[in-house]
Amino acid sequence: MLNTQDLFPAALLFILGLCFGSFLNVLVYRLPKKLSLTSPPSSCPRCGKKLGAMELIPVVGYLFLKGRCQDCGARIGIRYPLVELLTGILFMLIYLFYGLSLEFFIYTTLLFLLFGIARIDLEHRIVPNIMVGTGLLIGLIFYLPGLLPGLLPVPEALISERAFTDALFGMFLGGGIMLVIFLASRGGMGAGDIKLMALIGFYVGLRGTAAVLLFGFLFGAVTGLAFMVTGKLTRKDALPFAPFLSLATLVQVLWGEQIWDWYTSLL
Repeated sequence: MLNTQDLFPAALLFILGLCFGSFLNVLVYRLPKKLSLTSPPSSCPRCGKKLGAMELIPVVGYLFLKGRCQDCGARIGIRYPLVELLTGILFMLIYLFYGLSLEFFIYTTLLFLLFGIARIDLEHRIVPNIMVGTGLLIGLIFYLPGLLPGLLPVPEALISERAFTDALFGMFLGGGIMLVIFLASRGGMGAGDIKLMALIGFYVGLRGTAAVLLFGFLFGAVTGLAFMVTGKLTRKDALPFAPFLSLATLVQVLWGEQIWDWYTSLL
């Protein structure tokens, strides 16, 4: 439950999340096209008009423009403010679950990247190497302080609760299982899902990896079945798997421990 003392930092992190959501829109649009992330400045894709300061404010800019370019009247997709809003909510949720701890930064980084990867996979059916590689590099930096206490004095707040060996086991388990499925399915599972699951495993550890795989396949199976029943999908059609793995990771991050405790209580 939200305490009064959490309102102000939660609101600030929501606003910060809106800004990161705006940057995420840039990543999702430009990375698949292999465009620079900094040049040219944000502009209308139809007429090329450079966006002004007011138009660049997350969500507010969309409302200010009434969803259309002021110059040519081209419609601006509703997905842009929705991504900003969802990223803001994501930042706030992780804070409410973990506080302003190291885990907040770890899981915010992971889920931010997964949100972008899921959107790119939905639209372009690719998992960008640059996003996976960046995630692994940042993840390694998060774990480094835990490897240094014997060499340098490191504040306890900078040491992850998860052991580095657990992260490695999670990475190899996640990537390894997806590799086996990829080989067995003869291309039915995308190669990008191998590196994506390795990234997720590195952040959530061995037990978290098992849960993410279970939830991911469950979400994918239910969605695929629903699409086939409604005639939107046939058995020969493939669904992008990154969105399901990303949703499963969100469930693991927010409620994984509670689900595990509930499961073990049944044994």
